[in-house]
This record gives sequence, structure tokens and C-alpha cells, in this order.
Amino acid sequence: MNTQVNAPSEKLVMSSPVETLKTATSAMAGKAGVANTKPLNTFLLAIAAGAYIGLGFIFFTTVQMGADKLPLGVAKLMGGLVFSVGLILVVITGADLFTSTTMSLIAKASGRLTWAELLKHWAIVYVGNFVGSLLVVALAYFGNLQAGGKGAFGQVIVNTATAKVSHTPIESFVLGIGCNLLVCLAVWLTFAGKTVADKILAIVGPISAFVAAGFEHSVANMFMIPYGLILGYGGQLTFSNFLLVNLLPVTLGNILGGGVFVGLLYWIINRPAE
Repeated sequence: MNTQVNAPSEKLVMSSPVETLKTATSAMAGKAGVANTKPLNTFLLAIAAGAYIGLGFIFFTTVQMGADKLPLGVAKLMGGLVFSVGLILVVITGADLFTSTTMSLIAKASGRLTWAELLKHWAIVYVGNFVGSLLVVALAYFGNLQAGGKGAFGQVIVNTATAKVSHTPIESFVLGIGCNLLVCLAVWLTFAGKTVADKILAIVGPISAFVAAGFEHSVANMFMIPYGLILGYGGQLTFSNFLLVNLLPVTLGNILGGGVFVGLLYWIINRPAE
């Protein structure tokens, strides 16, 4: 049906939903193709993405120092706005982030990937993101950022990390769904954008919403929780809680929230008629 929303993109300032699906499918298939032909390139892009998310969380932590004196909603909004820098860096530079990579399910559904190709891509990106996150943890730790603000920076890290491992696994799973629903919606919107400014503006709203709401992002947690662990405050902040209570269920929730509730949903709605 010829409606305005599905009109050719040259008549609009953004792509139509059908064109956006085509762009997203090609992008996901292309990234998976690189992972299977040039895995080192993908691994390096994944390291970069993990590092950028870690840098975004450093910005978040800096802004949260002293934020307890603000109304809670305002403090959460500020944290979300500044953290969006992390995903902006990922998208504009073409880095490879696991949470958005979950949408490669649309390339599989379109017959452009095998399961083996998809899972290889996911594995390379996941490990690379972890490496990049830990590199930024090392950068922050050996730069003694935790001492900033008379220890306030480190206290924000520990408080945030402790809160993340205080959920039950089911809560972590559900919070992971909510997170990647918003993250992948942000990335989906960038596929509809025509300019760098379009893409940046598309990212800020959904990312601010996920951070402010307290949803759980697996790659962000690869930075925040290990940083909290090496500061050595103990309690619930243990390695086993990081892996089993947070990272594993959050990762599974991220896959469902982004890959299924965004990627496959819009593939079902906008896929070409057979």
C-alpha cells in the first residue's frame, strides 16, 4: 500500500520502515560476513565497542558524583544522557557491539546467514567487547580515577556494581530484555537516519531511557562490575554473582529484547511478500 510512511525515501527526511529493514538486514549480514571472513577485524571492532561503552560509563560515573543531592529522577536522567556518548561512539565509528549484534537474527531469518555464521559472529563480538571493557577498567584503575572527588568516583562504581548483583537472576533477565529493547530501537532508528546528526539524535532518547530506568546492559556490566570487584569491597560483589546472577541472565535477556522484540518483530512486519 502506498502510504506516506512507506513513500520512497527521497521524498522524506528518513527511510521508510521497509527501507529501514533492508538497511538493517544488509548491515547485520555484512558485519557477520566480516566476522566469518576476517575475524580479526571483527574482534578489533568489538574491542573498540567494549572500550567505548566503558568510556561512556566513566562519563556516567563522573556525573553521578554528588548527584545524591539532586532529585532522584533528575540524577538518573543526567546519567542516561551522558552514557549515550558510548553508543554514539559505537554507531558512528562502525564498532561492533554485542547488544546490537543480536539483531543479526533478521539476516538469518532472511536466509543471508547460517546459524554457524551467526553464532561465530556473536562469539567473537562478545569476547572482544569483554576485552575492550577490561582494558578501560585497567585504564581507569591504574589512572586512579577511583580516587577522584575524595573517593566519590570509586564509591559510585562500587554502589552501582553492588546494585547490579543484588537482583535475582530472573530480575536480571527481565531487566536485560528492557535494556536491549531500547538499545536496539536506538540502533534501528539510526538505520532510518540520513545524516550523522540524525543518528546521534536517534540514539540519545532511548539510551537515556534505558539507563534512567535501571535496565541491564551486558557489555556495560563487563566494565562496571569488574571495576567494582577490583576495588575489593566484598559483600554481594563477588565474581560468581557477577557471572551467574548478572552477566549470564542479562546476556540472555539482551538477546531476547533486541534480537526478537526489535529485530524479528520488524522483520515480520516489514519483510517482502513472498
